[in-house]
Amino acid sequence: MNLSAIRAFRPVLTPAAILLAVALALTVGPALPPSLSGLKTLGPYVVLLLGTGMGVWFNRGRAFIALASLLAAFVGYSIAIEYGPASFAARAVFTAAAILVPFNFLLALVFPERGISHHFNYRWFMLAVVEILFVAWVASAGRSSLSGTVWQDLLEHWLLRSPPTPILGRLLFIAAFAAAVARTWPKDPATETRPLNVGQAGALVAFFIACEWVDAPGAFGAFMTASGAILLLSLLQESHRLAFRDELTGLPSRRALEERLHGLGPVHAIAMLDVDHFKSFNDIHGHDIGDQVLRLVATRLMQVPGGGTAYRYGGEEFCILFPELRLAEALPLVERLRTDIAAYQMAVRRDDRPKDPETGTRLRHLRSPDKILSVTVSIGVAEPEDPRSTPAEVLGDADKALYRAKEAGRNRVSR
Repeated sequence: MNLSAIRAFRPVLTPAAILLAVALALTVGPALPPSLSGLKTLGPYVVLLLGTGMGVWFNRGRAFIALASLLAAFVGYSIAIEYGPASFAARAVFTAAAILVPFNFLLALVFPERGISHHFNYRWFMLAVVEILFVAWVASAGRSSLSGTVWQDLLEHWLLRSPPTPILGRLLFIAAFAAAVARTWPKDPATETRPLNVGQAGALVAFFIACEWVDAPGAFGAFMTASGAILLLSLLQESHRLAFRDELTGLPSRRALEERLHGLGPVHAIAMLDVDHFKSFNDIHGHDIGDQVLRLVATRLMQVPGGGTAYRYGGEEFCILFPELRLAEALPLVERLRTDIAAYQMAVRRDDRPKDPETGTRLRHLRSPDKILSVTVSIGVAEPEDPRSTPAEVLGDADKALYRAKEAGRNRVSR
């Protein structure tokens, strides 16, 4: 498995570990002592409430809708179960939760992410109110003259019969899970998988298991907690990614570079790289083509050998750290990188090129590009001059070497 595939699947490890831990705890884990037994019921409330609040704090609309749906489902079922596990109220609320939670996930995944604060927010609020009132109305069948008893017969329909999960709920779960996976799987192998997309798929799996094991002691609450925990941790991972990952290129950002510099040992090399004539390139070809150039360079930098790690420094500048390598060892690596970028011929397509990548790929072989562009870079490399040199000083030396490379004619490596 190559590096890009490993990077794409790394976010899956967190939800998988949570699901495995909960399953093991239910099957082989010891029972909680009486003093801690309240955690079984309190845990889901804490995790789901905290996750919902974090969704608001980070302004992540899809995560908020998912967590709010899970919280409403758990609260509703906890209230209904007081009438007895076999009561109509418990069956009605469970059936509604198994259908509406994946339905809300699916709706949130179909529509674009707009955050919490946008002018269509009232529609989600109205939908939530309608769902809650409708479920309460159905669950009160036989107890209220307003609801009547027709719902008791309707829940015996083969699409709605439960438990375990009704057929309609399973169909909606499959659709929501497929939508989550479609958003999770990166279309470009060099693109990093977003933790929040993976978290939505993992939360759906946890919720489905909770529904399937609803009759097992403690299983519903445990896997509802797992569902909330997966989304909560994915929110934290997503916020870290946004803070330390450059959105355009997918490389670690300058903030990540500054943190990494503090951990470098006495032996290391640092390279500063700059795209030649980038400003005039942008002026002539436009910023969209300029962004393509930066992504092209970043893709090549992701593949730098020798244990090097590339960072987006700012604008058209990049930085490569070579821990444990000396200058003499790093120089041939960056020289090979420079020649690889210079030899690449970038095809600039027409403005009417389809946005869909698969359609664009098919048309690529049927019509020629408008133009072919070449990109060159200048690189400066440095290492500590003495044991007392700090990584920040080495970075400054690499930056000075970069300017020497540009003054010498560009498209070269200087030290």
